Amino acid sequence: MKSVVILPTFNERENLAGITRAILEQKIPGLSILIVDDNSPDGTGALADTLAQRYQEIAVLHRSCKEGLGKAYIAGFQHVLKDPACAYVFEMDADFSHQPKYLPQFLEEISRADVVLGSRYMQGGGVENWGFVRRCISRFANAFIRVILGVPVHDLTGGFKCFRRQVLETLDFSHLESRGYNFQIELTYKALRQGFRIREIPIFFIERRAGVSKFNVGIMVESFWKVLLLRFQNQKKADDRKQNT
Repeated sequence: MKSVVILPTFNERENLAGITRAILEQKIPGLSILIVDDNSPDGTGALADTLAQRYQEIAVLHRSCKEGLGKAYIAGFQHVLKDPACAYVFEMDADFSHQPKYLPQFLEEISRADVVLGSRYMQGGGVENWGFVRRCISRFANAFIRVILGVPVHDLTGGFKCFRRQVLETLDFSHLESRGYNFQIELTYKALRQGFRIREIPIFFIERRAGVSKFNVGIMVESFWKVLLLRFQNQKKADDRKQNT
């Protein structure tokens, strides 16, 4: 069965050749890569085309402008789901913060689940090359989200994931509202609400090798209020069901 790693890129020219090579070096049968580039001004899109000409396992989806991580992933999902042979779909960063060596473990675990999450905050996982403040922010954010949404997931903000295609086919992308990193929270939460089986595996997250991090204060603010909105929407649906019974 085929599996596809989706790599969203914006100004990742310094990392792209290395990360695609490292993924292909895992020698996973049937695995390919879809690079989704948001018209990077640093030439990432042109490099992606060169890599696609060199490796038959690499394809490129060019988007006209930067609209956020969520929109890039949705475009990637819609593209790969056109292939009925595609059974598993990965989310993965292109900056080496997500290590390709974990890909075989994801595929092993997906045999017992519908979604597999790479977790920094379960036993055996962790973070490297982050400062104290960012570590505290991330841990607090995940604890806050876990309590507010009432879900048994250690790492809701992580972006290293593997989905069975049935999960992505079931989710209504038109109702996924988050544009930035909160997309990861919303996607996992809605998969849980649909009753899909979610498992976590421990990973070490390593701060990017090159380039500039996309993390900023605006991302934190979006995550805070969108989590509260998700909780409110879920509560309203529960109340409506009670009134109708």
